[in-house]
Amino acid sequence: MARIEPRRAKIHRSYTVAEAAELLGVHRNTLRHWIKAGLPVVCSGRRVLILGRQLREFLAQRQAQRRRKCGSGRLYCFGCREPRKPREGSVQWLDTGQPTVNLRALCGTCGARMNQRASVTKLAAFALQADPADAGGEPHSR
Repeated sequence: MARIEPRRAKIHRSYTVAEAAELLGVHRNTLRHWIKAGLPVVCSGRRVLILGRQLREFLAQRQAQRRRKCGSGRLYCFGCREPRKPREGSVQWLDTGQPTVNLRALCGTCGARMNQRASVTKLAAFALQADPADAGGEPHSR
């Protein structure tokens, strides 16, 4: 599923359902579902217009509601679709040569893959220690 980019909607333009669907790369029925879910429209007889500013705000608000913050020591699980604690001993990190590392682990609940980019200072939350001498790009686990 492709990510819908709210910034594609021009704020000073109005769109028909078909135009908005083509612009965002979704089906017309998806727009109709959004209208039922609260997307404001301007109706003129049979023609329904969606203001670009309101479309952009609606999509940005939907994306903000779906975001899940990962607390300390948690990674986002692709199986559970929730922040979860990783399985003990499964956390690996890949040194990127920057102040961030790529973390990989398995979910402690369902066993699915988990990924996150984190700063080196947050490795302590995963009981890991950064080794600055080792920047070869190989995964590490501790």
